[in-house]
Amino acid sequence: MSASTFWFLAVGGAAAATHMAVFALLHAHMWPELANALGFVIAFGVSFAGHRRLSFKDAGTSVATSLRRFGVTALAGFASNEIMFILLLRWLALPSLLALFVALVFAAGQTFVLSRFWAFRR
Repeated sequence: MSASTFWFLAVGGAAAATHMAVFALLHAHMWPELANALGFVIAFGVSFAGHRRLSFKDAGTSVATSLRRFGVTALAGFASNEIMFILLLRWLALPSLLALFVALVFAAGQTFVLSRFWAFRR
């Protein structure tokens, strides 16, 4: 396993844990889809900072360029996450935390590819 892959998994895990913690605190007080979106917003900061400093520290792009590109990448990942989350929660009636976990894993692969080859291009 490369260092980049290790750090991607570690940072992604920290961001996913942040996302799930925010969701767990909020989902009883609002629509689960909105709690998922707020979890994404909070986890975005964790994710960008960690990926820029650890996963892709040798990025050949400026911080501003990486932030813009990672924003697009993260929004694409969130779109995949939210669609999968809604399908699992509303159509398959999975418990909300399980649906969120599966949706986060589903979106992680897409986020890695876009991050590695575009947002933090070397």
